[in-house]
Amino acid sequence: MSLEHDLESLAMEIAREAGELARVRREAGVAIAATKSALADIVTEADREVEALIRARLKAARPDDGFLGEETGAERGAGDVTWVVDPIDGTVNYAYGIPAYAVSIAAVQGEPDPREWTALAGVVYAPVSGEIFHAARGEGAWLGVSRIAVNPEVGPAGALLATGFGYDPATRPGDLELIARVMPSLARDLRRGGAASLDLSYVAAGRLDGYFERGLAPWDLAAGSLIVTEAGGRFGRAQPDGGPRGPLVVAATPAIFDRLAEAAGLV
Repeated sequence: MSLEHDLESLAMEIAREAGELARVRREAGVAIAATKSALADIVTEADREVEALIRARLKAARPDDGFLGEETGAERGAGDVTWVVDPIDGTVNYAYGIPAYAVSIAAVQGEPDPREWTALAGVVYAPVSGEIFHAARGEGAWLGVSRIAVNPEVGPAGALLATGFGYDPATRPGDLELIARVMPSLARDLRRGGAASLDLSYVAAGRLDGYFERGLAPWDLAAGSLIVTEAGGRFGRAQPDGGPRGPLVVAATPAIFDRLAEAAGLV
């Protein structure tokens, strides 16, 4: 088996264990531990506990690998593989009892920066539904044991798109301007799910035609972007411009990617 396949298998095993821990902790009740970048951007005790579990399991299985996690930051490894982890993507959904949250684990090669890395494996596990989206570089994208692919075309009614908003109120006007540019020309409707890894996975599975959002962190997109491209989709990320909203991400079926990227301002 390839390195990519081995990394994918390990990520799937750990994601399932981590997702079960997150689900059990949610049923027991959520304690808010802190705020992050903005008052609405919360971190729960479960986020920290789940990331600690993932980090410990990865360290035991592959001690030379690096780690980049949302809650505990970066640690360089002796080798050239780094794990990029969001322990609970969709923390606000999680805190409010909305079941749209996921564990996202990716293995990348090279510098732990989306502009420079090569994604090797990615897993997005939704504990409430039990769905696990996964991909290894060059081996396609999967939902459980079924291969998935992006929608080959978009009907005359337009594309079903998803987006998200940043937590900083200062970025909201820009987010609304972005939607106003995209909606009239492309969209039949818009979804706002609250977990980027799931939005990306849904593009890969054909549940959405496209997704766009500003300000995603590396752990938000590492696994999902690989799942999209292995499902035959396209993924693009603008270079950071130093502004408050952060770089723009676009993922879509090839049937609309260029039009969505142009409308959103990626190109």
